[in-house]
Amino acid sequence: MIGFIVAGLIIGALARLFTPGKQRLSLLWTLLLGLAGSLIGGTVATFLGTGGFFELNVLGFVVAVIASVLLVGTAEGLAAKNKR
Repeated sequence: MIGFIVAGLIIGALARLFTPGKQRLSLLWTLLLGLAGSLIGGTVATFLGTGGFFELNVLGFVVAVIASVLLVGTAEGLAAKNKR
């Protein structure tokens, strides 16, 4: 479980790195969006048969980072929309 949280934090940090512009997300939101991306990546990797749900593999990691980038972008868009 601790490894899953650390992986989510790393994936969330990579997602923030790859998302253009300045993000105003807290560390908690970065972790949560990274964990959500990890779940999506694990699900896709399981469906494609490249590994288990909680198993670390390259395809699952790449999909998790891409999903997290999309989630961070969506969260930033929603936050900016609510501030207007």
